[in-house]
Amino acid sequence: MPDALILTLSGPDRTGIVHAVTGALAERGGNITDAAQFNDQSTGQFFMRVQFDLPESQWAGMRDAVGTLATGMQMKWQLHEAHARLRTVLLVSKLGHCLNDLLFRYKSQLLPLDICAVVSNHRDFYQLAASYDIAFHHIPVSAATKPQAEARLLEIVEQEQAEMVVLARYMQVLSNDLCRALAGRAINIHHSFLPSFKGAKPYHQAHDRGVKIIGATAHYVTADLDEGSDHRTGHRSRGPCLHARPVDPHRPRHRMRRAGARGHLARPAPGAGQRAQDGGVPLIDARD
Repeated sequence: MPDALILTLSGPDRTGIVHAVTGALAERGGNITDAAQFNDQSTGQFFMRVQFDLPESQWAGMRDAVGTLATGMQMKWQLHEAHARLRTVLLVSKLGHCLNDLLFRYKSQLLPLDICAVVSNHRDFYQLAASYDIAFHHIPVSAATKPQAEARLLEIVEQEQAEMVVLARYMQVLSNDLCRALAGRAINIHHSFLPSFKGAKPYHQAHDRGVKIIGATAHYVTADLDEGSDHRTGHRSRGPCLHARPVDPHRPRHRMRRAGARGHLARPAPGAGQRAQDGGVPLIDARD
């Protein structure tokens, strides 16, 4: 039975990208099972995700062909096995409901994750991590020790070869340097009110203003608090993709459906952390 691969591309928009990509897949026997693309007219960037079946014996040739095509079109690209588990580090502080939910879903094989470490600025959840046989790292953070603490965190991420970092109620604002080092790999799942009610206790702020709608927004972690670009369609999604759209201040923000229960997860997009990206995520609370 053919094996499934996922190809993601991003780069300057031009005529013929979809034709070239699908043609290259067809020439080598690739059978497309899911495809989505988006043109960000405000930046001139094009984003594409294609899932296709291809015998493993053809993978090397396909990788070479895609590399040649992408180079000619000045596009960034990634090619991954659709069912490979994403190596992930979880960050948490003193509230553990998000961490507990993620670990339970991971252990129950409801998320395509390989959680390799839990990092916290408190010791509260070392026993929880140990109960799942996951390494726990306590890294205290203060104003005086923040640079050293973040250097240690980045060291752990690199040692574990983590492809994604999830802020699961981690109540520390990451420095600009750490945001740059983790660009495209760190995600935060927040309330749906963004860009309104940023920072701490957004639901309290919304309640005080009489807002009666709830939901969630997934975004990349950037140097600007709660300003990272939306993270919406699944590079490794096991279900249908949600279409990626850039932030538009003149349109109501779209609310995500609950994706976590269906195991939607994503490998960060090529060029992630810029304006319009795609990638499904487990629906968890992060810093709200």
